Amino acid sequence: MTLASQSATEPSVFNHLPEGALIEQINRLRKEKNAVILAHNYQIPQIQDLADVTGDSLGLSIEASNTDADIIVFCGVHFMAESAKVLSPDKRVFLPHLGAGCALADSITVESLYEWKARYPDHTVVTYVNSTAEVKAASDICCTSANAVSVVRSLDTDKVLFTPDKNLARWVARQVPEKEIIAYDGVCPTHDVLRQASVDRTRIEYPEAIIIAHPECREDVIAAAHEVCSTTGMLTAVGRYPEAKTFIIATEEAMMHQLRKRYPDKEFVSADGCIGCRLHCPYMKVTGLQDVYFSLADERFEIQLDDDVIEGARKALERMLAVPRDD
Repeated sequence: MTLASQSATEPSVFNHLPEGALIEQINRLRKEKNAVILAHNYQIPQIQDLADVTGDSLGLSIEASNTDADIIVFCGVHFMAESAKVLSPDKRVFLPHLGAGCALADSITVESLYEWKARYPDHTVVTYVNSTAEVKAASDICCTSANAVSVVRSLDTDKVLFTPDKNLARWVARQVPEKEIIAYDGVCPTHDVLRQASVDRTRIEYPEAIIIAHPECREDVIAAAHEVCSTTGMLTAVGRYPEAKTFIIATEEAMMHQLRKRYPDKEFVSADGCIGCRLHCPYMKVTGLQDVYFSLADERFEIQLDDDVIEGARKALERMLAVPRDD
């Protein structure tokens, strides 16, 4: 991935504008430049509320590809903005903050994937969308946390290399025991830090609560959960428990902003027992309103990918999108 930026003078006035005035400027610019602003569910509440669309990473890219926008401003992390570029190669895609990386995506490079494929030449490579465009392009098919089981189950082969998240791979392996799944040794630190002991301690305080966990969590946390699903799936899962009043959420703490908006009569508690103690992704939190303003005003930090990477990654994503969902 290449990030292109333009030299620009940042007027000091915009460094100190009140939040409301800054939002007004962003709204003006997005209209003038025919831009769509996307926000992942883990972004800070102000960014989520500002966005045209809020959701999970691939869903946002698909939504943006279906718009007539000329510019996509992706408030998330770098691999998400890359996916938006892959699915919308004719649109200009901007990442508002250069510090918005991803430890999970960075855990595998295309070089290490090639080495892994050489060790297991008869295995099909399934790559989680939380990966760079280069890694996607070197893979056979992609998956999301929502459709990983369906993707693996759909393969003709019984031998699978699953990259880069080993926790998601283990969860899939339990659902598809007939497949041999070799997991790459990568994790999302925000999810992997959580332990069942913390969940149990939280459950003591909320004994009637329903526990919903993301499949990037460790095995012991998943075993303690009533529901295991993607962030988008969490919004649906809560609706399956109309009598429940409290939900313990095992994913990045900002997800509770969307849950509270959707279900204002429910109580949502972080699985680690407090808001923002550990289930906090620092990369997701670097983007602020000021970054979105300068991304639009100066058109800086543009995502640029080689044509062969776009083509290869797009094929892996399209193969995934062609797989029917089990549910």
